[in-house]
Amino acid sequence: MFGGVNADEIATLCYERFHQLPRRGKPEPGREWSLLAAVVKVTRWTPSEEVTKEVVSLATGTKCIGRTALSPNGDVLNDSHAEVIARRGCVRYLIQELHRTVTGGDSSVFCRAEQQGKWKLKPGVSFHFFTSHTPCGDASIIPMSDSQSLPCPPVTLVKDEDVKGQAKGSAVKRKAEGLDKGENIKLIRLEEKETADGSSDSTGPRAQVPDIHRTGAKCVPGTEPDPLHAGGGYHQTGVLRVKPGRGEPTLSLSCSDKMARWGVLGFQGALLSHYLQEALYFTSVVVGKCPYSQEVMHRALVARCLHVSDLPAGFSLYPPTLIQASLEFPFSQGQTELQHKAGQGRISPCGAAISWCNVTEQPLDVTANGYKHGVTKKVLGTAKARSALCKLELFHSFLSLVSATDPSSLPSSLRASGLQTYWDYKRASQSYQQAWQQLHSQAFPLWPRNDRNLLKFH
Repeated sequence: MFGGVNADEIATLCYERFHQLPRRGKPEPGREWSLLAAVVKVTRWTPSEEVTKEVVSLATGTKCIGRTALSPNGDVLNDSHAEVIARRGCVRYLIQELHRTVTGGDSSVFCRAEQQGKWKLKPGVSFHFFTSHTPCGDASIIPMSDSQSLPCPPVTLVKDEDVKGQAKGSAVKRKAEGLDKGENIKLIRLEEKETADGSSDSTGPRAQVPDIHRTGAKCVPGTEPDPLHAGGGYHQTGVLRVKPGRGEPTLSLSCSDKMARWGVLGFQGALLSHYLQEALYFTSVVVGKCPYSQEVMHRALVARCLHVSDLPAGFSLYPPTLIQASLEFPFSQGQTELQHKAGQGRISPCGAAISWCNVTEQPLDVTANGYKHGVTKKVLGTAKARSALCKLELFHSFLSLVSATDPSSLPSSLRASGLQTYWDYKRASQSYQQAWQQLHSQAFPLWPRNDRNLLKFH
């Protein structure tokens, strides 16, 4: 128990919410694995001191699209890693709560703040982040000695020639097709020796690294590449990374990097910062049972930003409490390996991503390859193919919030003329942009800048 938060209770709440969802988009038991992340709202009521916990956003997913698949229309979901999807689902939830407040309704989250047109969290309300596995990138570069007691398979080096050789076997056709589409896998691979026909031979481990778990995320341009030395010297630590490395390169920063950024800028994003007097921060980050190091998690999510200063009003360094639960996600890679039966085919990551959030309209959103799951090529580029979490749909939801706000109650930053595109509204969130500039210059100078041409939709 840390600060009133029980890690196993949070994990149980999230796993139960997942089990209540319909079958669509879930991994096939014993053959497919995925990762789960969620946002939990905790409310401490006074004077009774009763505490209630509620999952407000939940997600699964392990992939993101390659850079050539990015859309200038904002209609493709670029990053479908569970942590990113869970945050975006939470933004949908927050937009709904703000919509209730600006139209005179009651919100369980927000109350009026002191500044004109601004809102703040109600007393006693906090948000907590759960992820079933350590975030990809820096937080997953973990010494084996820190996790040997955990029932997770060791990491092995996958060489380029191994990947090329796999294309010969029909059993690896799915992987080859996934790479062609720019899909990228988030997690490290299980230890197994593959034969030419795609079968595995557990008696022949290859290039096993006994003392470190590796990440597939690659160092961002401008950083010295990983030294690739044997053992603990394989990776640099504390550097920015892009997901994940095999297949077509992506422009998506690792989940470790994005979560570190949330600890300074908040998880609400630039658009909702227009309406909020203070940024929203996760009080704790709870990790499910997996290879884990408290020191590494602190390095990845907290220590890299501790020296950042001169942040504008409403922003601060807000390092979350880091906790590990003892409960493993039933569809984790390790559990799927244990449940695998002969004849099921090769174990692989689930190609779909699930988002569920506590909103009244379309709470469930299942996607694959950046679009709604199951759509045909005929409807690509139309609203029928779009995820509710893509930039364009979230932008439209935000514009609906602006339209519902009485003009006399609009925040001053939204009264400027010439606001049309997604980028216009992000840029007009001046305090957020100032905070990001401080974080960028002091902690993450090599964080790649977004291509503005991908943000000028409306």
